[in-house]
Amino acid sequence: MATIVPTITTADINEFNANLENFKTFTKRVQIDMSDGTFTPTQMVPLANMTLPPDLKIDLHMMTAKPSQYLQNILALKPSMVIMHAEVDDDLPGVIQQLRAANIRVGIALLKGTFPRRVQALINSVDHVMIFAGTLGAQGGAIDMLQIEKIPLIKAIKPDLEIGWDGGANLSNVRALAHAGVDIINVGSAISKAADRAAMYESLVAECEKKGVLI
Repeated sequence: MATIVPTITTADINEFNANLENFKTFTKRVQIDMSDGTFTPTQMVPLANMTLPPDLKIDLHMMTAKPSQYLQNILALKPSMVIMHAEVDDDLPGVIQQLRAANIRVGIALLKGTFPRRVQALINSVDHVMIFAGTLGAQGGAIDMLQIEKIPLIKAIKPDLEIGWDGGANLSNVRALAHAGVDIINVGSAISKAADRAAMYESLVAECEKKGVLI
């Protein structure tokens, strides 16, 4: 069964903290998007300004060209998992090794144009692959459902990987994503902009549990 994970994407530290407090009333796992403007045109709350609650499992999505520059900040925060983009020009194997030594799970994210076989070595070295199918650095973008085709290609490389999805997930498509083999469905604006966030979260969870795929 797929897990719904609310996402925090903001440059406002007050909104960031308020979202963390709100989300932990109805979920145990949250994804935090970090961006410094080097990999996306937007900037978000810096790692140095973050405080992570110990009772939440945090997936830290590093949208930066140089994740190695933030290694000490990451280790201080102690997230459950760190997701870095396969496309960056950085020493990802070295960062992965140091994160593993700190008992932090590691994932890589694939942009729409990245074919899994091109980054096979990285896929083999991580616990999680996020299929990115939205607009980088923003919530509420259109979803690219064709990215589902990457799932069997990734599984062929490493069958026991956790598969994540980021971009455009909402009530109209989470059932299809779950039945396609996505394990972790990150949801941004569909939850954060809902009048009742907890109710929307529960609706998304229930939708994933339904049998059959919407046509």
